Parts: sequence; structure tokens; C-alpha cells
Amino acid sequence: MAMVQWIVGVVGVVGIVAVFIAVARTQLAGKRRRQLAEARLQFHRSREQLEAKFLQKAGLTGKPRGLRWADCEFENDVTYARDRQTGQLSAFVAMSIKFEAIPGGGMEEVEAVDNAKAGTAVFYYDLKHHWVTEGRAIFNLNPSEAVRRFQDTLDPVETA
Repeated sequence: MAMVQWIVGVVGVVGIVAVFIAVARTQLAGKRRRQLAEARLQFHRSREQLEAKFLQKAGLTGKPRGLRWADCEFENDVTYARDRQTGQLSAFVAMSIKFEAIPGGGMEEVEAVDNAKAGTAVFYYDLKHHWVTEGRAIFNLNPSEAVRRFQDTLDPVETA
């Protein structure tokens, strides 16, 4: 009889733990949905300032070497992804970039310098619930390609 009570007790504890885990996952999923909705709204509201800050910081990176950022046009669509380890939300925006050669930078003779280049601007939702940027550009990839490229560390976020 003691063995039956012990088994019933273990099954009961396992059941309680399973319910606790299910409730915790549901609450986390709800929290992440609310956070995404808030983050998307904030991104939309502050997008113009974020893009200006991106251009300011990207122009200081010195990348690509020998070139200066001359112009940048951002697309409307935004792709969101979440870091698997930290849970940090990121926004990826397609852009078309034009560069100009820096005198003495070794790129003055390259004809392709004047051609617009495709890329993706990266923005981060920080711990203070504000969007920030480091001026990071991912060249030659659109936002969905960039998220796939970093699929080992990023999970795409469905926004629909």
C-alpha cells in the first residue's frame, strides 16, 4: 500500500509541475505579444528619429572602407526577430544606400561606387523599452534574408 501512495504522490507532484510550466509558458507568450505590440507602436512613432540616428551612427563606422555614406532610402516594411538567448527584440528595415568615395581612400577609381547598394538597417528594443540603433547595416541582404542568415541566434517574430 505504501508503494501505491508513493506513486500517487510522485504523479501528483509531476502533474502540479506540468500545470505550473504550462501556466508560465502561457503568461510568457502573452507578455511577449504585449511587448511586441507596444514595441511596434513605438517603432512606428519614432521611426523618423531612429532612421536619422542610424544614419548618423552608420556614417561613423567607416564601413565600407574608403567610402562615405551619401544617401539612404528606407523601405516601409519592418521585419522583427527575437534573440534566442536574451529575448531581445530587433527590427530589420530594408534600405538602399548610396556611397561616395573618400578622397585618398583608394575607392575613387571604382566605377561601382555610385551604384545604390541594398542592405538592412538593424534596430534594438532595449531594456528600458526604447528603440535604439548602433548604426549596424547588413549589406546585400534584405530583412528576411538577414534573419535567416542569423537563424542560429534569432527567431523570426510573427506580426500578423
